[in-house]
Amino acid sequence: MPARRLPSWVWVTGLTAGAVAAVVVLAVQADKGPHPTAARPSAPASAEATPKPTKSAAPAAVPDDSGTGRRVVYSLGQKRVWLVDASDAARRSFTVWPGTVSPDPGSYTISQRTEATTGSDGVQIENILYFAAKSGLSIAFSNAVDGASPPAVAAGKQTSGIRMGKDDGSALWTFGETGTTVVVVS
Repeated sequence: MPARRLPSWVWVTGLTAGAVAAVVVLAVQADKGPHPTAARPSAPASAEATPKPTKSAAPAAVPDDSGTGRRVVYSLGQKRVWLVDASDAARRSFTVWPGTVSPDPGSYTISQRTEATTGSDGVQIENILYFAAKSGLSIAFSNAVDGASPPAVAAGKQTSGIRMGKDDGSALWTFGETGTTVVVVS
């Protein structure tokens, strides 16, 4: 009596079921192991590199030449922003990562607010507050959706976003309504 052969679909089904079972076993084992976390990219180590935004224990004093009243103050030299209330008290201060194109010192107003978009560097950003323009670029405060620092900028490329950490971006978004004064100092 000749041996009976199994149809090919039986072999394929058996092999597929075995492969799925092996993947499930490996996935369960992997889930029980350590979970690595991705490191955030750091700013480039150059003379132009900007320090990672941090909140200091004793915030730097609001610059004397920044006006009076409720306003956002941005210091080009300190790479720092202050949220100043109507009584001239700083409610929050934090460092930022400026773009390659900076606004000139002076007084501006927040002209437009955009909840989220993609930055010119390809990063998903949110809490965007536009307040100036220079060299054909709109200058705005924003933060990366994932809270990361901006990537290194390619040589010769111009960027005008002033980035900050996620919590600082949320605080500025709440504080900076359309029409809020932004004072830029040296």
